[in-house]
Amino acid sequence: MRKQFVGVRLRRLREEKGLSQAALARALALSPSYLNQLEQNLRPLTVPVLLKINAVFGVDVQLFSEDEEARLVADMREALTEAGVADGVALAELKELASSMPSVGRALLSLHRRYREASGRLEQVSARLGEEWQATPKPLMPFEEVRDFFYARHNHVEPLDLAASTLHRGSNLIIGNMAPGLMAHLSRRHDVRVVVAESGTEGGRTSRRYDRASRTLHLSADLTAGQRAFHMATQVAFLEQGEELDRLTAQADFSGEEARRLARIGLANYFAGAVILPYQPFLAAAESLRYDIERLERQFGVGFETVCHRLSTLQKPDARGVPFFFVRVDRAGNISKRQSATDFHFSRVGGSCPLWNVYEAFAQPGRILTQRALMPDGRQYLWVARTVSHGAGGYGEPAKQFAIGLGCDIRHAGRLVYTKGMDLSDPDAATPIGAGCKVCERTDCAQRAFPAIGRHLAVDEAVARFAPYRAEG
Repeated sequence: MRKQFVGVRLRRLREEKGLSQAALARALALSPSYLNQLEQNLRPLTVPVLLKINAVFGVDVQLFSEDEEARLVADMREALTEAGVADGVALAELKELASSMPSVGRALLSLHRRYREASGRLEQVSARLGEEWQATPKPLMPFEEVRDFFYARHNHVEPLDLAASTLHRGSNLIIGNMAPGLMAHLSRRHDVRVVVAESGTEGGRTSRRYDRASRTLHLSADLTAGQRAFHMATQVAFLEQGEELDRLTAQADFSGEEARRLARIGLANYFAGAVILPYQPFLAAAESLRYDIERLERQFGVGFETVCHRLSTLQKPDARGVPFFFVRVDRAGNISKRQSATDFHFSRVGGSCPLWNVYEAFAQPGRILTQRALMPDGRQYLWVARTVSHGAGGYGEPAKQFAIGLGCDIRHAGRLVYTKGMDLSDPDAATPIGAGCKVCERTDCAQRAFPAIGRHLAVDEAVARFAPYRAEG
């Protein structure tokens, strides 16, 4: 943990609890002068003091987390860039704001979201009136709202993990072969019959379809045993966790019913993943196997993508795994899934970085690729990527192919089997990448596809450079 000066956040915590400085010092078993120095940013926060704060007030340590700070910096930077006012705002200033006044930073992001929504409505009105209007950012689409809903929770939903653990214990489900136990549970508890539809039939063209009238759950024959277990567990979520799904979605400020329904499905899928990959056994296995994804696949009877997605959710406060970020992309570069338990920044402005090994995975299908990546702000990450295929059935039917990426901050890399043979001490071994060309500040990248938003180009007809779209200054 690097030195952190958190005076503003500590004073805010004290004011929220209605305590004087002397009272807070007594509660934390600190001297008043030491606490005063902490609040005045004359002394950095230490781990023992942080643990005392957590023990006395039950405050989530994420309040003082470096990862939280980095997430906020990245989001503020993108908001300013998208609004066209990033020029002149130094990265150091954003870091200071995130560190000292995070509530102000989050308020800025809230204002930016409202600006996007208002601009989108204005553009729609202008289009109806037949007026010309410069393109402006659109309001978030419902699926983007749901993505941000999980992002704000670090991709961890504690109530659903607890409910999944209860189901796992009460129904005697067998790790690696849960389909029979879940089928018996649906029949015994809900009088629901599970039917596997033959390939090529109408029922076989959908992965899961529940008929409420006949209380029949139809599953495609093209699914693996692990996928059938996942869909059965998803149906259990809708039948048993409906009130919890409603409570969780009611906490979010969704724009409409479509986003709320998508969030319910996302939460039901989260519950299903927590059932077939129960938290404590899965975390213990991941740690003992040094997060070897292929071995976890075999042990738990599920696919590569399911294991990676579950690994990105292991953020229970008293039993944390490596904080991963998870992404799924297609050949065209579209990111169809992205979940983050930590601070890696997925850009919403333009595409992602072409130097990212997630895209290289398509050139070597089925092979696990590793990459030590260096971001423009100096932070380094370890990325693991591999392709997966989702077949639709028989001959001539197109299959879907994606690249799955799983990444973590380089400080956690030593816990992963994928650093075998890697020299983590070599500062030049990392590949420089960025969040996306339109928000990337690198000036010497030969792969740049777009100029950075808000920066003027250095246009010189007498000079041709390997790196395109060179910015002034």
